[in-house]
Amino acid sequence: MARTDAIVLGAGIVGVSTALQLVKRGLSVALVDRRAPGEETSYGNSGIIEGNTVFPPAFPDLPGLIRVALKQVPEANYHLSFLPTIAPWLLAFRAATRAAKLIEHARLVRPLFAQAVDEHEMLMQEANATRYLRKTGWLKLYRGDESFKKLKPELETAASFGIPLERIDVAAARALEPSLAPVFAHAVFWQSAVSLSNPLAVTRAYAARFAGLGGITLSGDARTLHRNGTRWRVETGEGPIDADRAVIALGPWAPDVLEPLGIRLPMTYKRGYHRHFRAQGDAGLSRPVLDADNGYVITPMEQGIRVTTGAEFASRDAPPTPVQFDRLLPKARALFPLGEQIGETWMGSRPTFPDSRPVIGRAPKYETLWLAIGHTHWGLTLGPVTGRLIGEMMTGAVPFCDPAPFRAERFT
Repeated sequence: MARTDAIVLGAGIVGVSTALQLVKRGLSVALVDRRAPGEETSYGNSGIIEGNTVFPPAFPDLPGLIRVALKQVPEANYHLSFLPTIAPWLLAFRAATRAAKLIEHARLVRPLFAQAVDEHEMLMQEANATRYLRKTGWLKLYRGDESFKKLKPELETAASFGIPLERIDVAAARALEPSLAPVFAHAVFWQSAVSLSNPLAVTRAYAARFAGLGGITLSGDARTLHRNGTRWRVETGEGPIDADRAVIALGPWAPDVLEPLGIRLPMTYKRGYHRHFRAQGDAGLSRPVLDADNGYVITPMEQGIRVTTGAEFASRDAPPTPVQFDRLLPKARALFPLGEQIGETWMGSRPTFPDSRPVIGRAPKYETLWLAIGHTHWGLTLGPVTGRLIGEMMTGAVPFCDPAPFRAERFT
């Protein structure tokens, strides 16, 4: 039996970043997952580190809700059988995304997002992974006047935070990305957003840095977590490992461990998909591009042009239903000359709370159990800064921001 100061359960970007931040603070740390680092939910994303994020996705207005209900739009899908399960969550989500609540959310989460890019860049330099970093911003496109007008509160809030952005016309957007067709009417260029050409490689680089500093990575089942006297124990392929403290960073699998411990939190899942494509001819992209009216992102990756879908509300373990591609690909091909598909369709589940804020801090009922879960669309963005906040709280340092908005007890 091995002993450490802390066990981190979950080797996605949040778990790996947390383990790395803890070992940098002098703790002996074991990182435990059933798969290799970065191979689950963290693998499938648009690669954007969204230091510019202001508002979370909001509940649609009535016309939008009708289109979603009739499955007429590409930005969302749902399984009818899942609706009774998710109904209470949807009502809470609707309440949390009213105009006043969106402003409050923006203020509460701003310290995390404001520090996100710097924390990533610091770890990338240490992990020799800066070659994956692009400082080319993020381009958001709006096909109609109505969708662009709805953006006004978000742009005003961003300006109040000092986030650099530029409203640009079609010609200016195409000067940035000449391969885009002029099928949109407005664009916003968020200059401070950065992106990655290979998110999996970055997670692996952080894991390698963790190992280089003395951290150990083990294969094991997080569901075996249990109390062993005053310590936490997890069974691994190399035998049991004990620690004074444990961190749950399991993304959508967190309830599998927390509920047997008597901890129930209102987490649900926004499933998402991506595919890679070749670009036709000499077409190319220099940065991620959002088609805001259709809810998908096209972004350049080492594997090809990645197309990511919007949300699908379905049970975490239900079979994949990538029907959103049928709706969005005609739109995407009209915008950018996508060629043949490369590889298989990927699916993952994004863990999300109704207020779109993660839970970062001590678990209810357990002084030595810590949570880093529910990052919604921003696990990649917030992984390192979440790890820093956990590390500071766990070691008694002064937290860089107020952790109160991220406490699990806000749901009780």
